[in-house]
Amino acid sequence: MRVVIAEDNALLREGLVLLLRSSGHEVAGVAATGPEILPLLLDQRPDAAVLDVRMPPDFRDEGLRAALAAREQLPGLPVLVLSQYVEETYAAELLGGGARGVGYLLKDRVGRVDEFLDALGRVADGGTALDPEVVTELMSRRRRDDPLAVLTPREREVLHLMAEGHDNATIAKFLVVTERSVHKHIGNVFTKLDLPPSDSGHRRVRAVLAYLNA
Repeated sequence: MRVVIAEDNALLREGLVLLLRSSGHEVAGVAATGPEILPLLLDQRPDAAVLDVRMPPDFRDEGLRAALAAREQLPGLPVLVLSQYVEETYAAELLGGGARGVGYLLKDRVGRVDEFLDALGRVADGGTALDPEVVTELMSRRRRDDPLAVLTPREREVLHLMAEGHDNATIAKFLVVTERSVHKHIGNVFTKLDLPPSDSGHRRVRAVLAYLNA
């Protein structure tokens, strides 16, 4: 996989480069400031991009803006965004453009190598990888706007894990239930939320995230 990295912290940037290369991936380019990102992405057209949200010169949302602009010019470009904290507005804006091939992780997650590489792989394959804390924030916002009273506690747990990008087998392990039970809960979630029932991986995740961003 060819990956472009955008991170202003030199130590973290070099750590990401080393991690990706040692895992068999190619680092197609690195950017240390916001203005460098979009030209680099357009020039290299990588298989995936790992971008910090806040980049020089203003340390506001340069990385996010570059990600949104890149996905407009390179439709479907997989983007994994990193952030120091849960920034709900940024997460919602990124996901608002369509949930396929996007991820939002807290930087602490990078230190958990297997989790980070798994998330990057899912995003590169067109899936979604959201930090559990990000999912919690989005669901909390949704509950404030339109309570999820129609869902049972178990259905909310399943929805939460679906939004993180987990498949039925993984959800079943987390909840210590059978895959058949998970399948039934998913069907109930889609029915109650007026979403078309489907177990087709990316499609169901996009539907859940569309609901969270409604």
